[in-house]
Amino acid sequence: MDRVVLVRRGGDAVELRECDDDGAEDRVTVVPAAVLADVVREREGAAVRWVWDDTTRWYPALLEAGVRVERCWDLRLSHAVLRRSPFVDQGLLTGEDTAGWDRLQPVTAADPALFPLDDPADLLDPVAEHGRQLAALAAAAERGRLGLLLAAENSGALVAAEMTFAGLPWRADVHERLLTELLGPRPPGGSRPATLERLLTEIRGAFAAPDLNPDSPGSLLRALQASGLPVGDTRSWTLEQLEHPGIPALLEYKKLSRLLQANGWNWLDSWVREGRFRSYFLPGGVVTGRWASNGGGALSVPAQVRPAAVADDGWRFVVADVAQLEPRVLAGMSRDEAMAEAARSTDLYAGMVAAGAVATRADAKAGMLGAMYGATRGESGRMMPGLTRRYPRAIGLVEEAARAGERGEVVHTLLGRGSPVPRGRAEQPDEPGEPPDAGESAEDRDRHRRAWGRFTRNFVVQGTGAEWALCWLADLRNRLWRLGAGTVEERPHLVFFLHDEVVVHTPEHLAGEVVAAVHRAAAEAGRLLFGAFPVDFPLDVAVVGSWADAG
Repeated sequence: MDRVVLVRRGGDAVELRECDDDGAEDRVTVVPAAVLADVVREREGAAVRWVWDDTTRWYPALLEAGVRVERCWDLRLSHAVLRRSPFVDQGLLTGEDTAGWDRLQPVTAADPALFPLDDPADLLDPVAEHGRQLAALAAAAERGRLGLLLAAENSGALVAAEMTFAGLPWRADVHERLLTELLGPRPPGGSRPATLERLLTEIRGAFAAPDLNPDSPGSLLRALQASGLPVGDTRSWTLEQLEHPGIPALLEYKKLSRLLQANGWNWLDSWVREGRFRSYFLPGGVVTGRWASNGGGALSVPAQVRPAAVADDGWRFVVADVAQLEPRVLAGMSRDEAMAEAARSTDLYAGMVAAGAVATRADAKAGMLGAMYGATRGESGRMMPGLTRRYPRAIGLVEEAARAGERGEVVHTLLGRGSPVPRGRAEQPDEPGEPPDAGESAEDRDRHRRAWGRFTRNFVVQGTGAEWALCWLADLRNRLWRLGAGTVEERPHLVFFLHDEVVVHTPEHLAGEVVAAVHRAAAEAGRLLFGAFPVDFPLDVAVVGSWADAG
């Protein structure tokens, strides 16, 4: 397959450097930036992989011009994977601008201009970096696995840009109605809505605190303690354990206040335009390989406002999620045949009960979550001996990952994404905190080692789950493209993805074919990661007019 490396030349020209899969250069062409979309459209008819510094810097403008790219090589994302993978000789990735590639961040501005001003990417050499990455991959200890991870990660970059471009259909009028029903009419700027004002009056009366501000944790904590309640924080879970006549109103206030802050009228004004909610999805945004988002809280849209996500007239949503993804992934990556047998049930936990591993479904769930997340004491710990006897390969895999983390070693996912080295303050939300320094006591050092072991225990499973999901997305994206005609947004297309759930927006007459495509893509993702090993990934799939109706 031909590769074409895109290089900026000033503000108005693009250099196209053509090479083969080994990086051997064939020819160089310079075209005006204004005609790049036409050039890409023409070349898409042949097998070509576009190589660019960062998908967020190139693809949005192409999508705006009606051009869909089938394959790309995102140097920023690939660099991040290769730099952390224990399969890679890091010396092969070292160059004069390596630190610049380490620091390069995606662009999430609303302006899809091809060449943003003062872009740090302009200081980097994509041709040299591409060569280094190809050399590192060619010499990798697990070239096949790592190559699959890079292909999936790069396809994910295209999916993310296409989801931002197409947007999730969103009815502003329905959102307004939901807010009004829950909070009351939209208040003047800075004021509390009527429902919150009513609850505030009730809360102040119940706690005999006329000046209480429940939006201030300090003020609220003092009022609770003054009422004789034994609390040390104001989290909702803590409040739910308390007996006091003011607690129900306070919990309702906190729930509605979160809705107002996260998805209230200001959110609607900022993030919904022309009937679409558009956030920025960031593949690899979390250290395990899971996605993050920038803007609008796209990965945490609450159920209260999901009724506003309504498919266009004549279109439907196909909503699919995989049941118990991470335990199934653990069965596959450990090649634990007994756990894979349990996974043949639609409900893996029920399968474990049927196999006699545990007495109840609740026991199975508690035990597996404890094994994967490190809660191996208490109720979860009580399940571990039975699970270890029944599923020795699966439990042994996460236990060894935990021990490796405690020893300060790097662990990796099935395809080769490496965990961070335990040093300095963790910068990612899935990392457990700050590892020890030389001045800490032996007790503190032991506590930090165990915490890092819990992190690495989960890293290998969660990260491999993210790889399965990436392969699912990549295969599904291509299947959807083949179903319709026209541009990305005129065919069935992905509009949402979160860990183990996808939402496809499709013409109603193609909904059945989309359902079939979702299932086939899930089966292909399992085959790509686990070959012929018999582990199933059953899906819950719904065809609905509103996202909320998917259940």
